[in-house]
Amino acid sequence: MSDEITWKTLSAQPFFAGMEEQHLEFLSGCVRRRTVPRGDVLFRQGEWADAFYLLEDGEILVEVPAISGPSLEIQRLGPGNVLGWSWLISPFKWTFQARAEQDTPLLEFDGAAILAQCEEDPAFGYVLLKRFSSLMSERLESARRRMMDEWNPPGFA
Repeated sequence: MSDEITWKTLSAQPFFAGMEEQHLEFLSGCVRRRTVPRGDVLFRQGEWADAFYLLEDGEILVEVPAISGPSLEIQRLGPGNVLGWSWLISPFKWTFQARAEQDTPLLEFDGAAILAQCEEDPAFGYVLLKRFSSLMSERLESARRRMMDEWNPPGFA
């Protein structure tokens, strides 16, 4: 995928809206396209996190794996959603698990290269941190709600 096509793709996404052109150009150079086949796990909770993703199509389930039994579904993400924030914050381990509910083409961003650029350009790092902080808040709130739905003892508010 050429940087120009990637730049156009990124600039059209709400997550990247309003970013400076130089930042979008840098991000465009840190992308590779891939498809996650239906049923495959994109990443597992506790594994090393070194990327984030922009879904182009398909569907990814964000889950909390159970010690035994099925995983708890936290969110279903589709086209245009950004997935993954663990690459940005030490200890760089995935907080959740992500599994493809259907074949899912996505853009994979090189977290190591982007993190290095954040260190070199604090303004860029701050812009990303604000955007990913919002994403973290959304995912953690969704996880809290789903866990409350699943585990709701009498008298628990």
